[in-house]
Amino acid sequence: MGLGDIFIAFSTANAGAGLAQKSANVQTLANGQMDPLFEATVQATEEAVVNAMIAAKTMTGINGHTVEALPHDGLREVLKKYNRLTVK
Repeated sequence: MGLGDIFIAFSTANAGAGLAQKSANVQTLANGQMDPLFEATVQATEEAVVNAMIAAKTMTGINGHTVEALPHDGLREVLKKYNRLTVK
C-alpha cells in the first residue's frame, strides 16, 4: 500500500528554449491569463491538505509519543465556518 502522494507540475518554459545554442525566442502569457492556472493550483492544494487531514489516523511513535487523529466532526465545523465545506 502506497502513501498516496501524487503531484502535478507545470512549466512555463518554452519547449527546447533551454537547449538552443543561440538566442531563443520565447512566448509568455500575461499574468491575467495565468489566473485560472493559479486558481486550480490553490484548489488542488487545499483539497490535498483536507484529504490528508481526513486520512490521518491516531499514531504512536518513538518513546510512546501519541498524536491523535483529527475528529472529522470538528474539521467539518471549521471548514463550514470558513465557507470551505462543499459537501454536506
